[in-house]
Amino acid sequence: MSTKPLPLTPELHAYLVAHGSAPDEIVRELAEETRAALPAQADMQVAPEQAAFLTFLTRLLGVRQAVEVGTFTGLSSLAIARGLAEGGRLTCFDISEEYTGVARRYWTRAGVQDRIELRIGPAADTLRELPRERYLDFAFIDADKVGYPIYWDELVPRMRPGAVIAVDNTLRNGRVLAPQNADDRAIAAFNDEILADVRVEVVMLPIADGVTLARVL
Repeated sequence: MSTKPLPLTPELHAYLVAHGSAPDEIVRELAEETRAALPAQADMQVAPEQAAFLTFLTRLLGVRQAVEVGTFTGLSSLAIARGLAEGGRLTCFDISEEYTGVARRYWTRAGVQDRIELRIGPAADTLRELPRERYLDFAFIDADKVGYPIYWDELVPRMRPGAVIAVDNTLRNGRVLAPQNADDRAIAAFNDEILADVRVEVVMLPIADGVTLARVL
């Protein structure tokens, strides 16, 4: 049995955003700079309500050790870093010095730069440099869609029992129902794969472009 959610009209979405924790000046300026400087790539940035959700979730879980795959200009990493428990650390993986250069400036402005380590290079390779033990409390995957299964396979064995992996863009603007390109097909296949993964329990949320949360057993 399922109950169909409300259709999220532009007006209802605006109401939803207005009735959550409001973005501060740093978040607003980061979002605005990204849209102005990188208009063709700006949709790679997480939505404002998604950033608030990441901070809320990180605080709720008491996260001390976190990983992000796909940093772009830094809004999601800023949100996660702000939610870390005292002494917490976030390790970010990205391939672009240009995009993450913006992120570094805003991490410094927000006073969270000492909580974040940035590693530049293909995450399929750099993730393998992480310790092999189960020590991570939280991970956020938001990078190239074809690479999701690789990042998943590297991260799950490193997550402690009860840890959470959040995966972005798992609805692909609805195109998972009828994939139109390689990224759509990759995400549709990935969604099926993690649903069948006995190492986790999974819930998919209709936040922004779809966020899947997986609790590691």
